[in-house]
Amino acid sequence: MLRTRSFENRQAFSALQILTLLTFMFAGFPTAVYSAPPGPKAISIAQARSLPLGTEVTIDGLVTVASGTFSSSTFDQGFAIQDNTGGIYVSTSDNLGFAPRQQVRVTGTLADTVAPGLLVLVDVTEAKIQGRGPKVKPLPVETGDVGEATEGKLVTITGTITQPIVNDLPFGFIIVVNDGSGEVNSFVCASTGIDVSSLSQGDTIEVTGFSSQFADHFEVDPRFQSDIRVLP
Repeated sequence: MLRTRSFENRQAFSALQILTLLTFMFAGFPTAVYSAPPGPKAISIAQARSLPLGTEVTIDGLVTVASGTFSSSTFDQGFAIQDNTGGIYVSTSDNLGFAPRQQVRVTGTLADTVAPGLLVLVDVTEAKIQGRGPKVKPLPVETGDVGEATEGKLVTITGTITQPIVNDLPFGFIIVVNDGSGEVNSFVCASTGIDVSSLSQGDTIEVTGFSSQFADHFEVDPRFQSDIRVLP
């Protein structure tokens, strides 16, 4: 009986030794940790705008133009975003439902194919919401200063309508505005639903919109009805 108990004790002791040895052995090996590869690093929009066409970039920004707003002119369902360094239009074939004040991260390729002269992002591989931020305040600029320096940003101009409004349907309407510093077009895309029937040559108006470019001229593109105000 004593011998049997002693044999069982030796078995238990041997098992404990083996377990201790294995624990010691494996404690010396590092634990493997698996994680997804890091995503591309985001850069500022100003940095992205300085890179050559064809470069793939990742940027963060607040939506200033909702998805599909300019579809009658751009023939896509894109949107625009802006950070504290600049802004840019993002061309997408699908309407992603992005709305102003949403913070989004976008990865795409720099191009100027949506409208000649306008820098945009195409071939978007990532576009996701990262939260909600403050309302982007438009930058007040003189009509003669709308150009490359303001392109992609939300701006506000104030001036007189100097020519008859041009009906350019089905794309939209062209309003020429001048505050004395030079004429600039305000292109009202038909897809915005903005009613321009009450506007006429000689009116003084305030226009808030996306600072854009088409061919060799710059323009300010309003997004909704409240972006155009007739001043006394």
